[in-house]
Amino acid sequence: MTFKRVTILFAISIVLIYGGLILSLYSFFSTEHLLNMIRSPRILYSIRLSIAAASITVFFSMILAVPAAFALSRYNFAGKRIVDTLLELPLFVSPAALGAMILIFFNTPAGVWVQGNIQQFVFTVYGIVLAQIIAVLGISVRLVKAVFDEIPLRYEAVARTLGASPFRAFSTVTLPNAYKGLFAATVLTWAKAVGEFGATVTVAGTIAMRTETLPVSIYMRLASADIEGAVGSIIVLITISLLVLYFSRLLFSGGGYVRS
Repeated sequence: MTFKRVTILFAISIVLIYGGLILSLYSFFSTEHLLNMIRSPRILYSIRLSIAAASITVFFSMILAVPAAFALSRYNFAGKRIVDTLLELPLFVSPAALGAMILIFFNTPAGVWVQGNIQQFVFTVYGIVLAQIIAVLGISVRLVKAVFDEIPLRYEAVARTLGASPFRAFSTVTLPNAYKGLFAATVLTWAKAVGEFGATVTVAGTIAMRTETLPVSIYMRLASADIEGAVGSIIVLITISLLVLYFSRLLFSGGGYVRS
């Protein structure tokens, strides 16, 4: 067996693992039940809330991630290694632990003041967005930094020699070259946010028709032994995420070094 076939076999094997899990859902699948679920106000609210919260999360995450990632990619500064390491926090700390850390903060004097004078976060939709931002922000920075790392420094150096300011070189040279990667990072961040559960349920709770996102809906239906309902929520969540990922890749298809 050639090296090419071995590597393809590994790729197919991984797909079969996830494909098998998805196919197992159909053991408890009922088209009629799924259609009734989708028409129910509760699941429609969960879908709208999940999409809206993830979209708001992505907006704020990318606003913070792009300049932060550019600084980590291009500049050396005091404490850079510490900053770079702390950005890995969402990768090695569980989302539930991150959510618990947010709750603990809101029980400190500073957190109590924030909730009393600025905005109530615990058990609210605002808490969902905050929890998702905390859970995905470090990952967003890491994805965006990888995009900037791929752009040669000489592009910006040439722009600077022609009289461009650092910001102008960034906005007219770096960003146009990075737009595909930034779009991919945005989509992946959105997909991660829409499926976030641990931090969300810890901060915002499981209040039906209020803080019930699709992942929370899955948890609540499993907790009440509603297997068919949980399967329906899982199928809706997977369908939304896969469609967004598929069409985003279709939109920016190409790239990479492909050998037949």
